[in-house]
Amino acid sequence: MRLLALLAGLFVLTACGSDHPDMKLNNGDPAPQFSTVAVDGTPVAYPATYAGKPLVIRFWADWCKYCAGEMQAIEQVYRRHQDKGLAVVAINTGQDRATIAAFAHKVGFSYPALLDETSVIAKRYGVVGLPTTYFVDAQGIVRGKIVGEADEATFERQALALFK
Repeated sequence: MRLLALLAGLFVLTACGSDHPDMKLNNGDPAPQFSTVAVDGTPVAYPATYAGKPLVIRFWADWCKYCAGEMQAIEQVYRRHQDKGLAVVAINTGQDRATIAAFAHKVGFSYPALLDETSVIAKRYGVVGLPTTYFVDAQGIVRGKIVGEADEATFERQALALFK
């Protein structure tokens, strides 16, 4: 019984130690701010870098068996709608720059691959599985979320809804 109480106390202390507690984002919630760098070293800050643009935020890792195919599907949607102002970022969770660069080269997507080596951004967004994709409108409000595998038509529908 004392062991159980001790473990419970340690859990509470561990949970309290985070500067940014995990969130569960829902439609209508503001998208959390973040700062990081792209794989090419370019600094990226949300919302400043994407102010006034609808944004698709994709969380991924190279070991995710669905991520490569879906990132190619997102690429097609991005190419069709980038002239309308659609922005897409691919935030890698927990991997280093070399791994991210190799994967991006292999898969061949043109939107920015961003680093989140310690998964701080993923925690702020409440990511619990990969892939996870958020659809954020031009005012910074979450308008859609996909956890797990989805096809190109689903990405297209969600992305186009950001323009309404």
